[in-house]
Amino acid sequence: MSGIPHAAQPPTRLDLKKDRGLTIEWADGTTSYYSIAYLRRMSPSAEARALREEMAANPLTVLPSAATPAGATGPLTAEGAELVGNYALRIRFSDGHETGIYSWQYLREIDPEKRQSGIRG
Repeated sequence: MSGIPHAAQPPTRLDLKKDRGLTIEWADGTTSYYSIAYLRRMSPSAEARALREEMAANPLTVLPSAATPAGATGPLTAEGAELVGNYALRIRFSDGHETGIYSWQYLREIDPEKRQSGIRG
């Protein structure tokens, strides 16, 4: 695995609690935790990326109605997840969103603990 960049190496363990979050244990021994709401907000899909960019430019951006679909009840949950090859994870959320493919490298980049401390890895 030495030919694979550190950030792109697959995790050694994934633990998805559908109503709470995703815990990842990485090959380097570190552990990352992502809440379901955080994963949904940070979805790498083109639609979610564009919305984040718009909100960064204008904090008063009105969220599209698709962000909270009609008939949605209860808290946001993950309905399931599937591996995409050996490089990513796709998560299906209770609000119907399922187009984001979370590469291992992207998950490393958005690790909430690293983002809070300003460390990039």
